[in-house]
Amino acid sequence: MSIDTAATNDALLNTQSNRESNARSYPRRIPIAINKAEGIHITDMNGKTYYDCLAGAGTLALGHNHPVVIEAMKTVLDAQNPLHTLDITTPVKENFVSELYSNLPEPLASKAKIQFCGPTGGDAIEAALKLVKTATGHRSIITFHGGYHGSTHATMSISGTRGPKEKVNGLMPDANFMPYPYKYRCPFGLGGKQTHQVSIQYIENMLDDPESGILPPAAMIFEVVQGEGGSIPADIEWVKEMRRITKERGIPLIIDEIQTGIGRTGKFFAFEHADIVPDVIVLSKAIGGSLPLSVVVYDESLDQWEPGAHIGTFRGNQMAMAAGTATMKYIKDHNLMRHAAEMGERLMGSLLQLQDYTPEIGEVRGRGLMIGMEMVQPEFNRAKNGSHPANPNLASKIQSESLKRGLIVEVGGRHGCVIRILPPLIITKEQVDEVASILKNAIKEAKLAGVSE
Repeated sequence: MSIDTAATNDALLNTQSNRESNARSYPRRIPIAINKAEGIHITDMNGKTYYDCLAGAGTLALGHNHPVVIEAMKTVLDAQNPLHTLDITTPVKENFVSELYSNLPEPLASKAKIQFCGPTGGDAIEAALKLVKTATGHRSIITFHGGYHGSTHATMSISGTRGPKEKVNGLMPDANFMPYPYKYRCPFGLGGKQTHQVSIQYIENMLDDPESGILPPAAMIFEVVQGEGGSIPADIEWVKEMRRITKERGIPLIIDEIQTGIGRTGKFFAFEHADIVPDVIVLSKAIGGSLPLSVVVYDESLDQWEPGAHIGTFRGNQMAMAAGTATMKYIKDHNLMRHAAEMGERLMGSLLQLQDYTPEIGEVRGRGLMIGMEMVQPEFNRAKNGSHPANPNLASKIQSESLKRGLIVEVGGRHGCVIRILPPLIITKEQVDEVASILKNAIKEAKLAGVSE
């Protein structure tokens, strides 16, 4: 079947619906078909242009088709370099590793090992779990409420989302969930600084309690800013304390930087905000410069697995390595980490002003250009933790109204009530202001629609 390149959105969406799995997700919330893309903009088959503040769920650090990325790909093709090498090395691969290591904290870079994984972040998390279990001889994993680490059997097991697990039996055992410092919906009913302080105390007590029921852990894993969980930044003190707690007890600390890494939060890695050095870092999304790639970087003391312990045919994506090297260099050379911090602060400022007269916005939060806006029902009383009930219907309407106005955002978080904003790191001041203006009008219209229904 040949597809008409001049087809409309509806025509391609109908074809997709007829042929693609029921598990497809984004087209249900963002019902467009993409024709062209450049920078922060995409154009659909009907000729309408949008600000893309989903950016491949954070994959497109430099936006769509950035010139340095395209040039890196062309260089590989023009030189007739191999495109697929399993894990056999090439100059392209060694340059990628050198560039990545140059961005690591020196204490880790000086003794780092790297494992190239299959093209998804989920496969890299799987590899990290196997790594620490092999090195420690333990099987228990400490993970956190609201965390998201993938959709394979093992990664679902350590992710907070319950929906995908409900009809899948035989998930990985010994996944032990701890309270994440989510201030707005404090799991302890306290809020404020007490949220992370009590979380620290609870976790440390659990690890030292011989009657906790939890076996000595092979690792602790978390996101410094939870992504799918609702753009929730962990308190910096909490992150520091998790590193202290794990280090004192010889527990490997895995930081999932799949969405937060490569400049997204205003630092090259999100854990750098806390000035810590983890034992294991998991990277994907932006690390491939828009192409599929994932790696695990870890302390050499953990390198105790045997040859072939984690394999995969598509570990040698040379085009992704070239694109990733170019992306990392551009971000560093142009100080896009600082730019992301400044643009994130600018957007957060606009959204906080909007919150002042919009009681349906329960909280605006984030770090750098990883921002969430939690929508609530202010007409209902606050819960014991100080929050109003979630308002997923309003969040969905805001997403829809934003799309009508030329802005693509995601929804996520508990009950799907968080508007998530993940623009490319190259977003300008003017574009930030336009995004904020569209969101303001979308919220106004979504609220009116809610009143009329």
